[in-house]
Amino acid sequence: MIEERARVAEAGDGYAWVEIERRSACGSCQVSGGCGSATLAKIWSGRQMRTRAISDLPLRPGDEVIVGLADGVLLRGALLAYLVPLALMLAGALLAEVAFAGAGEEPVILLGALGLGLGFLVVRAAARRWRDDARFQPIVLRRASLVARDMPSTPQ
Repeated sequence: MIEERARVAEAGDGYAWVEIERRSACGSCQVSGGCGSATLAKIWSGRQMRTRAISDLPLRPGDEVIVGLADGVLLRGALLAYLVPLALMLAGALLAEVAFAGAGEEPVILLGALGLGLGFLVVRAAARRWRDDARFQPIVLRRASLVARDMPSTPQ
């Protein structure tokens, strides 16, 4: 299970809206100054992602919690988001290449773009179906305990 620390924004019966800070492991190497990934990480860092999580705990806004997501869910989502549009784009281009041999690049480009668009529609439909399926939802596992990194460094 993939776990992440979050803050409760809103709590309801059986669920909680939680905010998770987007973070990146990037930026710690020596070439981070000239790296595009590190630049993007700086742009997106500090922004909150808000999501609904299943919860059976009595929570209040402001509570710190640990949210979990099943391991396979992240892999399935990544495969769906990247592989399906790419595969349908390539299938459309290949179909045009075979069906319209000698007609130039226009049919290949057109059917490739149509395949890509169809792939995005498939991803959107699957995301809507998964949104209400408990197997694909994040779960509030427990309240977050105060760990050493969250404590003040000097006694007060």
